[in-house]
Amino acid sequence: KYTQFSIFYYWINSLGQKTSIYTRSENVVIPSGKENKTATISYDHSIMPLINTSSTGTYYCKVKWNSIEKMGNGVFVLARGIGYVEPSHGQEILVALTALLAALSITATALLLWKRK
Repeated sequence: KYTQFSIFYYWINSLGQKTSIYTRSENVVIPSGKENKTATISYDHSIMPLINTSSTGTYYCKVKWNSIEKMGNGVFVLARGIGYVEPSHGQEILVALTALLAALSITATALLLWKRK
């Protein structure tokens, strides 16, 4: 009775709305001699690149045999408008200039204190 089952992929957005992504039915053939033994079968599913920030939510997988349902813990995905952006050269120059001015300031303070003695 466990050889026929369905797999459901869906996500729940921040408003609690459930959206179906993909469903598939499976009929697994059990080889002779393997009856009444526990077996694990992995199923991979790739989703298309997220279209926009409204794709943020928790993505789930659920398997259903006859009257039994098992659901995964889910994976939270945060979709952002812009991914990682390399810092511009202007920011690098600003950091270098700030470091140089800090070093000169410390040196000048040390020289003033040394000359005072």
